[in-house]
Amino acid sequence: MKYTAYPLLLLLSLLLHACSASKLAKESPKKIAPPPEAPQTVTATPNYPEANYNKQEYRIAMRDGIQLHTVVYAPKDASAEKPYPILLKRTPYSCHPYGPTAYPNRLGPSKYLMEEGYIIVYQDVRGRWMSEGLYDNMRPHLPEKKSPKDIDESTDTYDTIDWLLKNVAYHNGRVGQWGISYPGFYTTAGAIEAHPALKASSPQAPIADFYFDDFHHRGAYLLSYFLATTVFGYQKEEPTTAPWYQRVNTKTPDQYRFFLDMGPLKNGDQYYGEDNFFWQQLKSHPNYDEFWQRRNILPHLRNIKHPMMVVGGWFDAEDLYGPLMTYKTIEKHNPGTYNTIVMGPWSHGDWARDKPDAIVGRVDFGPGVSDFFQREIERPFFHSLLKEDREPQLPEAYMYDTGRKRWETFEQWPPKAVEPMQWYLHPKEGLDGRPPAEGDAPFTDFVSDPAKPVPYSEDIKTVFTPRKYMTDDQRFAGRRPDVLVFETPPLEADLTLAGEIMAHLKVATNGTDADWIVKLIDVYPGDHEDYDHNPKEIRMGHYEQMVRSEVIRGRFRNSFENPEPFIPNQVTSIQLPLQDVLHTFKKGHRVMIQIQSTWFPLIDRNPQKYVDNIFEANEEDFIKATHKVYHSTEQATYIEVDVLKTTNTAPMNGRQ
Repeated sequence: MKYTAYPLLLLLSLLLHACSASKLAKESPKKIAPPPEAPQTVTATPNYPEANYNKQEYRIAMRDGIQLHTVVYAPKDASAEKPYPILLKRTPYSCHPYGPTAYPNRLGPSKYLMEEGYIIVYQDVRGRWMSEGLYDNMRPHLPEKKSPKDIDESTDTYDTIDWLLKNVAYHNGRVGQWGISYPGFYTTAGAIEAHPALKASSPQAPIADFYFDDFHHRGAYLLSYFLATTVFGYQKEEPTTAPWYQRVNTKTPDQYRFFLDMGPLKNGDQYYGEDNFFWQQLKSHPNYDEFWQRRNILPHLRNIKHPMMVVGGWFDAEDLYGPLMTYKTIEKHNPGTYNTIVMGPWSHGDWARDKPDAIVGRVDFGPGVSDFFQREIERPFFHSLLKEDREPQLPEAYMYDTGRKRWETFEQWPPKAVEPMQWYLHPKEGLDGRPPAEGDAPFTDFVSDPAKPVPYSEDIKTVFTPRKYMTDDQRFAGRRPDVLVFETPPLEADLTLAGEIMAHLKVATNGTDADWIVKLIDVYPGDHEDYDHNPKEIRMGHYEQMVRSEVIRGRFRNSFENPEPFIPNQVTSIQLPLQDVLHTFKKGHRVMIQIQSTWFPLIDRNPQKYVDNIFEANEEDFIKATHKVYHSTEQATYIEVDVLKTTNTAPMNGRQ
């Protein structure tokens, strides 16, 4: 191989469950109870951090004078004869518990690294919790600093590392950085124009671009993140150990009903007023304009010289785009840098937990998957670079096949040993590798009604951020008349998809705007066994497991910067990337494609009548529309995939 952090919105959810009062538009946020501890694994000795680490709290001045609250946990046996490397995590979610005698249940990325011994450092980023300054979501990187006091997240990381090296005793001069989700973004930013002592970085589920991660997916606003707006939208008045924001009280466990009753997005103003700067930014920048472009970290991933390990989950509903694009961008622009990627069968941040089984929704992916990652992948990465000062002996890509349920390794990602394949849509719900024939019905149509949108989940609950739907059974959706279904016959042999997926759509609408959702689904055989972890009423025979899905707001089909309406009833081409996958459809299973135009309340409702800014749409702008998906010889809709020819199976979860 060439020398080639806790989760964002999960932590947000935990923080905000401590808050119960509603947030009215003109109210100023009130101080509320401190957040609960994140669910950290307790080792055999529950007080291990307190028994083995000394804690110190510092205020570190950045180059512009702003001081950032920083907590240092150093092994008690550290000495000149036994120095330790530094592991740094920068977070907007607080480095609680605060106070010199308060310790968390666990330190660092995993119990293995904690027990092996590192100087573990946490820092509240600028404008958050006990740190000074103003907070800026995805603070833009400044490639050209015009003043010695110009700052970004790269400079704050540099200044922090420089201070630690000069003021913390008994380190070995080598620093690593890690973080999951938003802390993953700070890890990525810290690798740009990095301090020379930074020797290893692991962005995990990193946000790369808020227009394609978390709050948007290819131009569609993720309404499911509406409740999270409270976390990102208020500036605090002074350093604090307690939240200065509070959660919206939906007054119902039924999020579908709550958001449908709320109506157009403009009615969100009753919950977030002008004092919520992030809500105002979302409303003011519906397109991918300069505001969002400046917050995209990917164009700045150049001249990265130290080793990187990017980690993500195949079923991460929050940040799937981020890790895949971060790895690929580093790989493209830094050909001599050690750069690896790990993708496992996890939802957001589950690799950092010590769950005995990898279960996402109703699907069990096997025992010990997270432990295997922590012990055999993450630990050797940091140990080799920070303690032995050598290159880790890890594969370029450690990827979990979510159909065969085992680890595979690759010399590059996407892999070379693939063959392209096309699945064409046919009339009467057909799907196969043959192009449509002459005389076939040219299209299938459906009526999309914003007043009765297709739900993204059958669950009746209010979630702070989406999660389990990524593997949900899709039978409830396919039985609706406004969801098109196309399915292959049972497969005669295993079929492994590896790499990128592209949906080539030929569509038309009698309206002037529309969203297009494409779902790739693994249909189990009718006699598939049930899983012990599921309730008895959950049957896996003919289970329709969602493998990959994505949405595009149709107005952005040609440009995310310059939206344009559809011409009614005119056939239009749309290219929709579904993001990468490694999944084997087993013999006897079927491949299914579902296409729809609403996905509520995962995404907001498209009026289907073109308006300049959907955040300003009125109730009367929402109309029914008839959409057509074409499958004729002249206008064929198909899904383009890569089929793996060979695999290199790795030891899986401690077994073969």
